[in-house]
Amino acid sequence: MPLDLGHLAVSVEDAEGHALGGSEADDAHSARLVGGAAAYRAPMACRISELVINCRDPETLARFWSDVLGYRELAREDGAIEIGPAAGFGGPAPTLVFGPVDDPTPGRLRLHIDVSPTDRDQAAELQRLLDLGAVPADVGQTGEENWHVLADPEGNEFCLLARRLEP
Repeated sequence: MPLDLGHLAVSVEDAEGHALGGSEADDAHSARLVGGAAAYRAPMACRISELVINCRDPETLARFWSDVLGYRELAREDGAIEIGPAAGFGGPAPTLVFGPVDDPTPGRLRLHIDVSPTDRDQAAELQRLLDLGAVPADVGQTGEENWHVLADPEGNEFCLLARRLEP
């Protein structure tokens, strides 16, 4: 008897909600998986609760990322500063912990943060981020992408995506 997996099918859409096909789906910034009518939902064993970022100047980065994300300071311990949403640690969004180190890891990071505008379009949010101290970063993009690569005041790369999300 053949196994019917039709109820597990997913469609792939770009950041603007358009269906994609072929290799476009491999692009982590423009594609997302969307469940069908009866999408499979695996039980969640864990979720990201905080991201820890080693840096030379926790004060500067905590202030920058608080302004970017609308977060507030939650705690200070041994020179580290934790920021997060009003719900605090364990809420629906992860907190960020900026820990002081003398020499953060040099070279390209294997992990970066993606942000999406919540109350304005991408162009207006890009200007706001630049005004806060972000700078454009070149990681080999072609100029055809629908996102912007930026760096925070310590040079940590992050991306501003096009799709506007609810706050």
